[in-house]
Amino acid sequence: MKRVGLIVAYDGTNYCGWQTQPNGITVQGELNRCLSELLGTEIETIGASRTDAGVHAMGNVAVFDTDSRIPGEKFSYALNQRLPEDIRIQLSEEVEPDFHPRYCDSEKTYEYRILNRRFPVPTERLYSYFYHYPLDVEKMQEATSYLIGRHDFASFCGAKAQVKSTIRIVTGIDVFREGDMITIRVSGRGFLYNMVRIISGTLIEIGAGQYPPEKMKEILDAKNREAAGPTAPACGLTLMGIEFL
Repeated sequence: MKRVGLIVAYDGTNYCGWQTQPNGITVQGELNRCLSELLGTEIETIGASRTDAGVHAMGNVAVFDTDSRIPGEKFSYALNQRLPEDIRIQLSEEVEPDFHPRYCDSEKTYEYRILNRRFPVPTERLYSYFYHYPLDVEKMQEATSYLIGRHDFASFCGAKAQVKSTIRIVTGIDVFREGDMITIRVSGRGFLYNMVRIISGTLIEIGAGQYPPEKMKEILDAKNREAAGPTAPACGLTLMGIEFL
């Protein structure tokens, strides 16, 4: 028996998130189906990040166990011939038998993209959040300084979360503009349910002038979801990659 690791990229538009569920098509469900068909036995993958419905990924990570003689590096080619066009394996390889992508120390990087211009662009509608009021990127960047480090992020945790602790470590945040596109890039050792989308929604309000940048510290200290801004739409969020430490 060997364990094979996969780096998975997907357009999350047509999926009910990553995690398998009984009444909806999911990315993990499609992976399990194609692997089971390929190997002729029931296969269950284990994913590193359970992205929500509509969220995209460039580098989610999954593993599965098999006694197949197919070399680990060949699974990417075999799966890409079977998977839907909006899911593609970027790399496959044999990993250590005890490697578990959810329980190993890792740093995840997400990007939230905001199309900030007067009118929408149809080709960007599935991969960014359109916001037509002018945003001050410098104020957004200033506000992020309060979030870096180890904090209680209860104010940025979705109501459905079932966690023992809301303390997380954010290792870096950057906000930058390229033309009409503003990107919020967040890296950290772990994230709460909807955390990046709530941070993004709050930064949008600060960028729009609804609050000064220093309001972010007040929101963080409140440890209350109602203190923060709205949860930004899923379409703007992409899991860029996971680095195992």
